[in-house]
Amino acid sequence: MKLGLINSAWAQAGRDTAFGIHATKEIGFDTIDIFADPLDLDPRERRQIRHECQRVGLPIISIACVAVGLIDFNPSVQRFHLERCRRYLDLAYEYEAKNVLLVLGEYIWERQVISASEQWQTAVRNVRELGKYAADLDLLIALELEPFRLSLIRNVETMARFLREVNHPAVRANIDISHLQLSGVPPEELRQLRGLATHVHLSDCDGKVHGDLPPGRGVVDFLPYLREIKELAIDGVISIELEYSPQPERIVEWVREAYEATAQLLRQAGLRD
Repeated sequence: MKLGLINSAWAQAGRDTAFGIHATKEIGFDTIDIFADPLDLDPRERRQIRHECQRVGLPIISIACVAVGLIDFNPSVQRFHLERCRRYLDLAYEYEAKNVLLVLGEYIWERQVISASEQWQTAVRNVRELGKYAADLDLLIALELEPFRLSLIRNVETMARFLREVNHPAVRANIDISHLQLSGVPPEELRQLRGLATHVHLSDCDGKVHGDLPPGRGVVDFLPYLREIKELAIDGVISIELEYSPQPERIVEWVREAYEATAQLLRQAGLRD
């Protein structure tokens, strides 16, 4: 599988768009994922992202979208976020990406006041609509599993159930290895996602809280997960996710460390030459 990087690693260290794209290529990554809201991008940056990626030969694979409003109880908020997600899909089409990585968020009010089943069905309905829009653009939606207690999709069981209920071929799973660790999901459970996954996120953590660390700085045993991912034969990319470097001024070393450690793991798992 190809190895990519989510560009938020650079932005959160205060480095500009062009720097991050060029550094990603120089370090050796095959692809890049873009964390940018199309409603916030001005025309110059929107064009710059595509231009710089094309100039260095770095394909854009995924556009990351957090849209917790899709399960809001207000219909007007849902309509806004449906339209916002369509703009993400338009941006992915413009950038010739493969998918929009979608985060649905959490149940509100600790599953009180509004029933959990109602919030679940709202999400199913809205994501199915987005799947139809994505399919028309020959794109996929990759749903992210979040390891938090009230997350709508927080383990492989709920991911598989949600995908079955959406029942649309353009809606698939993203596999985030550190999130699986934090949710206590053993590697063999990934077998439930055969034919249902399209994208992978990789980072380390301390086993207690969300971390997005370079591999080797936490407790994740990556190889069993990577071997299960190999068996899934995913037609997609493994993207490293790094956030909040403790030394922003040394972000290049931080990203390079993650690249080298991950490339070695992928070779050990037979996922990369």
